[in-house]
Amino acid sequence: MVRKAVYPVAGLGTRFLPATKAVPKEMLPLVDKPLIQYTVEEALSAGIEVAVFVTGRGKRAIEDHFDRAWELEHSLESSNKLELLEEVKKISEMIEVVYVRQGMPLGLGHAVLRAKEAVGDEPFAVILSDDIVDADKPCIGQLIEVYERFNAPVIALKRVPDEEVSRYGIVKGVKVEEGIFRIEDMVEKPSVEEAPSNYAIVGRYVLTPDVFEKLEKTRPGKGGEIQLTDALREMAREGPFYGVVFEGEHFDCGSKLGFLKAVVHFALKRDEFRMEFLDYLRTLVI
Repeated sequence: MVRKAVYPVAGLGTRFLPATKAVPKEMLPLVDKPLIQYTVEEALSAGIEVAVFVTGRGKRAIEDHFDRAWELEHSLESSNKLELLEEVKKISEMIEVVYVRQGMPLGLGHAVLRAKEAVGDEPFAVILSDDIVDADKPCIGQLIEVYERFNAPVIALKRVPDEEVSRYGIVKGVKVEEGIFRIEDMVEKPSVEEAPSNYAIVGRYVLTPDVFEKLEKTRPGKGGEIQLTDALREMAREGPFYGVVFEGEHFDCGSKLGFLKAVVHFALKRDEFRMEFLDYLRTLVI
């Protein structure tokens, strides 16, 4: 059973400067909810009980968001804004939260390794809040189902066009059934000529605790960072390791264009202003 999800949230968010100079990128809102809340709700819908946030300097807003806000709650109650009050209280009660500090942002692999003690000796999920997936069945839940079938690590995949392969980690694998591959290797941001496939890794993982041993032995690469992909490659070479082409619409909110697309997508799902917003979009002349 997968009970815990690790959220590496200590990154600097430089692609969204100056907005992220004082606000964590994970707190950027899609309409009226921050990115991190979307991914925590996804985990909760998949049966995950504990969120392990690997934080760093300047990330206090994330802790505050999932904490009680007594003054705000009192103000909403006094103003008889009871629906908003329940919405705010629900955030602090939705999931058990653990915070782990990453002193320096030394790569995704290093962030996951910092969660070792909080995770313990059990399988766990890793969720990147840059990657938002709108799906009927939660994306991480789709991975957990495959993990439970094969009892082996699983990563999320999506097929990308040739011109985008250099933006992602790309897998080499053998199809075992529709939408499921056994992974043989991974290449980080290859050229089109070097890419072993068009299947890209998206920020959802279900991992076994032996990944920590691999990460402890992984040598820092470019920029002195410890890459999660390097440890996963070793795991794939030594035993079963799977990739799932998930169902759902993916938005790369680590890029400005992807973030803007996500804002429009989620705004159009809101009944209270869908038609008015759609009418506005139709007036735009590109």
